[in-house]
Amino acid sequence: MAVTIKDVAKVAGVAPSTVSRVIADHPRISPATKKKVKKAMKEMGYHPNASARSLANRSSQSIGVVMPSSADKSLQNPFFPEVLRGLSSVAHQTDYSLVLCTGETDKEMLEGVERMVYSNRTDGIILLYSQVDDPIVNFLLAQDFPFSIVGKPSDRVDEITHVDNDNVRAGKEITKHLIDLGHECIAFIGGSMDRVVTMDRMRGYQLALEEAGLPYLEEYRVHTEFLKSGGQRAVEELLSLPEPPTGLVVVDDLMSIGVMNMLEECGKRVPEDVSLVSFNNVYLSELTRPPLTTVDINIYDLGVQAAKGLIAKVKDKSEPAKRIIVPFDIVHRSSAKEKEATSPSP
Repeated sequence: MAVTIKDVAKVAGVAPSTVSRVIADHPRISPATKKKVKKAMKEMGYHPNASARSLANRSSQSIGVVMPSSADKSLQNPFFPEVLRGLSSVAHQTDYSLVLCTGETDKEMLEGVERMVYSNRTDGIILLYSQVDDPIVNFLLAQDFPFSIVGKPSDRVDEITHVDNDNVRAGKEITKHLIDLGHECIAFIGGSMDRVVTMDRMRGYQLALEEAGLPYLEEYRVHTEFLKSGGQRAVEELLSLPEPPTGLVVVDDLMSIGVMNMLEECGKRVPEDVSLVSFNNVYLSELTRPPLTTVDINIYDLGVQAAKGLIAKVKDKSEPAKRIIVPFDIVHRSSAKEKEATSPSP
């Protein structure tokens, strides 16, 4: 015979209505009572009826997660599985499920988000990217629908809950590391110019060069996809310059792998001929040869904080927008070394 709420209430020594409130995570139920009821539910093998609970709460108990492009491309980058792992950990603890939304174009992605909102399939949405003049952000704001962003919004920053690193400072510090090693010709390989993270990291790169009295040259800045193939194309362009760079700041670890492969094909050694630094510290960073010096942005924690911020907003729409800054660290490995002094011409 199936276990009922009344059975759980009897074992826990509370009223059936109290069990219902615990299941609904009612704020007026004390932590001690919640713990006692949940213990009884677990011991008795009781599982709430999710559909009935959703109807009672007018909640889907689902969170929509929007990827920045089609899943086959996004999931090539270890950043996304790791940030999803952080989101999932919080979703599991709070009995939410995740619904992925992807699309090849901005239009397809917007249509997917519209379907989720209009059909009440999700209680809130998390964007795993931040884009300049994003139609999805504009739509969610117009609908007053709960959402959060992993990254910094390009506009209306104080109105949108978002989780980010200080990417300007990170870009400045990792570039300064190459400058401190004696490099003066330093290039920047970034993703699309409509991604806020690219612009912030490039701004940090610019500030470091200017503070060191080094030129900020357009030909030393290449923008391409956040994929290995994108990194390969960037190297071809930079090595064709009259004075190729001896240091590279690459905006993403996956792109860095393509950069390193292409440098090797062109007969350039890392770090002997070209020093390279990167961002994200995905698991591949220490498996490359040589292992990457990179900025650890604590991807898992970005996901955790984004989910917590959104769920707080879902439970209380009057919750003010929050800006959560996750700290970063520079992980020093073997892809950057001191530049050898050039022998003077005879």
